[in-house]
Amino acid sequence: FSIEWSRIEPEQGRWDEQSISHYQQVVHALRERRIEPIVTLFHFTSPQWFSDQGGWRHPQAIERFGRYVKRVVEAIGPSVRYWITFNEPAIYVYQGYVAGVWPPGQRSWPAAFRVLERLLHAHTIAYHLIHARLDDQGSRPLVGFAKHMVVFTPCNPRSHKDRLATWVRQNYFNGAIAESFGRGHLLPRLQHLFQRTPHRRYLDFIGLNYYTRDFVHFKGWLGGKLFGEVCSLAHHRDAGPRNSLGWEIHPEGIAACLKQLSRSGLPILITENGICTDDDPQRQQFIHDHLVQVARAMREGVPVLGYLHWSLLDNFEWHEGFGPRFGLVEVDYATQARRIRPSAEYLAGICRTGRVPSPEADASSINNTGGDL
Repeated sequence: FSIEWSRIEPEQGRWDEQSISHYQQVVHALRERRIEPIVTLFHFTSPQWFSDQGGWRHPQAIERFGRYVKRVVEAIGPSVRYWITFNEPAIYVYQGYVAGVWPPGQRSWPAAFRVLERLLHAHTIAYHLIHARLDDQGSRPLVGFAKHMVVFTPCNPRSHKDRLATWVRQNYFNGAIAESFGRGHLLPRLQHLFQRTPHRRYLDFIGLNYYTRDFVHFKGWLGGKLFGEVCSLAHHRDAGPRNSLGWEIHPEGIAACLKQLSRSGLPILITENGICTDDDPQRQQFIHDHLVQVARAMREGVPVLGYLHWSLLDNFEWHEGFGPRFGLVEVDYATQARRIRPSAEYLAGICRTGRVPSPEADASSINNTGGDL
């Protein structure tokens, strides 16, 4: 779960003690129920005062974020071991500063790179703050960030240009960002495309958010065009079924991403994996197929710490609104009533037994085939 910065610090320099107490109670309640709290410090949202003053483009943005992190760690630090500084920083930067569909709604590659550099610096500050506060208390915190990864495939495998654009996307979005967080800064120019040295200085683990595969088409040689563009799934016979947002369901991709991240030498926590659908049997099949791939990667030596399904509840999906249904638990938004879906019971059975049954099996009496976790 994430901490809402705007509740902790609703006005610059003023802490809301009631909200801080609320998060202390949440962590305590989780611990009482033997549930491991995994805390995200920044999941796309900012206080209004922070945004009004320029957000991450303000010269003091990193200092302000560090002050917030310090207050959170003081409040709940001793009871939390796993810390995620930023959720999907590349997605946040792209949607807010390149595509312009999220706040602040800008379209500027130079601004995007400046903000990403600030997020990297803020991550290193948070990393040191958490360790400085908790290491001496014997808490042994683990600090990482959640990396969104996509499997990239050329639209036309016979096209050298499509293959080049795919290679650039793969190396930058799936490789260079994670390496930069390990280093604490963006690598100069494009050397990260050719240098594959693991860097662990500012990461104790890496979080993986995985959902889909994209087919990439060459767009041009200049600037952002070098990354190509995503082409329609309709043109590809080998594309699999899709979720309600049109994303392809490609379970093999999670194993590929886990293997790529494992080259860092760091443990990996699967921080998001799920499907938006109104067809709950499809959700159960999604869970089965992806966990089978996770089990395969683990058997091949990938150090997986755990698996977090996205999500427990139906949720507000940013500019997509309340339409996509990702939850294991259905939410009636008019009344806030909740109903546990069968997919939740299916995943609960896997949690209890460590076995991945076929979705048709009785999850309470698993004696099946999918693999151990």
